[in-house]
Amino acid sequence: MKNNKKEMRQRRHARSRFHLSGTAQKPRLAVFRSLKHIYAQIIDDETGQTLITASSLDKELRRTINGGNKNGAKQIGQKVAEKAMAKGITCVVFDRGGFQYHGRVKELAEGARSAGLKF
Repeated sequence: MKNNKKEMRQRRHARSRFHLSGTAQKPRLAVFRSLKHIYAQIIDDETGQTLITASSLDKELRRTINGGNKNGAKQIGQKVAEKAMAKGITCVVFDRGGFQYHGRVKELAEGARSAGLKF
């Protein structure tokens, strides 16, 4: 049975999503990374709503950061944490999206933690 990288990542993500779920008190911080960009969303799974988003494609960040490197990922983590704190969200469940907790995904998480978000 041959599977490509995208299918394998989606299978890992489905397995982890079986155990991870965001609530109103503790929403889910979902991460997706592509080769050029990185995206973060804070989601309440009970209502199915995305509460906060931040990505390397945001207008205020696009010219100043590169989403394809660790520094850009760290700044996206800090931005999503700042937006969460402004809405009163202090604690989240981290969903790495089937990606290895390494490199840009790890830097995004550390950036969010450094801005005051608790996992």
